[in-house]
Amino acid sequence: MTEVSQSAEELRLFVVAGEHSGDALGGKLMAALKQRLGGRVTFNGVGGEAMQHEGLVSDFPISDVAVMGPLAILRHLPRILNRVYGTVDRAIALEPDAVVIIDSPEFTHPIARRIKKRRPDIPIVDYVCPSVWAWRQGRARKMLSYIDHVMGLLPFEPAALERLGGPKCTYVGHPLIERRDWLRDLDTSPLVAELDLRPSRPVVVVLPGSRRSEVTRLMEPFGDAVRGLCERGPQPEVIIPVVESVRGLVEAGMKGWPLKPHLITGDESKFRAFKLADAAIAASGTVTLELALAATPMVVAYKVDPLATGVRYLLNIPSVVLPNLMLGENAFPEFLQEDCTGEKLAHAVAELLDKESGSLARQRSALARIPAVLDTGGKAPSEAAADVVLHCAALGKSRRGGPT
Repeated sequence: MTEVSQSAEELRLFVVAGEHSGDALGGKLMAALKQRLGGRVTFNGVGGEAMQHEGLVSDFPISDVAVMGPLAILRHLPRILNRVYGTVDRAIALEPDAVVIIDSPEFTHPIARRIKKRRPDIPIVDYVCPSVWAWRQGRARKMLSYIDHVMGLLPFEPAALERLGGPKCTYVGHPLIERRDWLRDLDTSPLVAELDLRPSRPVVVVLPGSRRSEVTRLMEPFGDAVRGLCERGPQPEVIIPVVESVRGLVEAGMKGWPLKPHLITGDESKFRAFKLADAAIAASGTVTLELALAATPMVVAYKVDPLATGVRYLLNIPSVVLPNLMLGENAFPEFLQEDCTGEKLAHAVAELLDKESGSLARQRSALARIPAVLDTGGKAPSEAAADVVLHCAALGKSRRGGPT
């Protein structure tokens, strides 16, 4: 991307996030832009604490629209529509140099479409590529009419959008990349002492998810897998990182397990556990990328309710595991729906606990390639994203005849 000259004129940006992970991304982007421009930037839009900390004037609390799932959206539809229309009017009135929408396509894309229809000269940047590469691929081409540039978190997304006829996409990197040095230097000994882990036993991290629906469906097969491991050999030390919102479900679900797992909370303890673990049993999701960055061998599983089972036949990807998609091979086994059984999971994990197994060697080889696949050329993701926003804002100013 070409360098963009920056005048002393203040940059005006309208930034919209619809939930808390998007707010975290927005906060880091805003911090990078402020540093690049020496503070000559103003932010308006919608965001939470992280974005407000960096100077965003939010039109309303992010909790007004931070709802997940079709049923939840339907219940709150009148309020969400009111917020969409109000946000569009506010953006048009402020005449920003660029609009940045962050994730939450159910909320942010209707806003982008309406802004672009009324003011086609205002550049719109989409931070976090929608999963058009996985399903409903026709969305990519539709985005061309209202999105000028997409900032992808995953390295395969630029090629996927080009193949699908979507907007231009730049890989800026996943925010987890910014934690690689911290993770490398993280000391695991405090967790060993806290949990009184016995060195003679293998360590298995169990990750049944952070949503109530995930935990409800996965605790039973994950418990059966732990039972199978106990029957096969040494009793493992089992660690379950939990968030408080599902702690009660996790505690209820593990009552029938053959051993009592160690429950831990907090990011630091979680990543210490990842580094310690000989293997992990994980729900499909971003946590698989966290495990990959920690070089933790893993087995991945997922179950959805029977009504949603048919959705998998609409998927256009060979795997639901992010590290597999990034590597272009199914290096990490996945067990979905009827294959998500304790017996199959126990067998796959037991292979990883065998230090001489081919399965472990193949995973270690795959894990060693992950850092290179995620490489962003030495730039932090927030800095790379700031470059894209500045480039698009400069193009927008040139369209309107202003200084760049």
